[in-house]
Amino acid sequence: MVWNELGISGGTALIVLCALYFTVKWAVRKGIMEAHARITEGKKGWPRELWDAIGSEETASQ
Repeated sequence: MVWNELGISGGTALIVLCALYFTVKWAVRKGIMEAHARITEGKKGWPRELWDAIGSEETASQ
């Protein structure tokens, strides 16, 4: 196999591939979380906006 030609055993190759997989997974997850934070920065979620709208209507009618 290619690994044997490079002088790498199967176990070592498995460990390296697992480390690479989890590193990429972590980087993608972190990037998605940062993008989400930038998009929603300063915005309230729709349930909170709805709750605030209902509260303001009740105080206006009283």
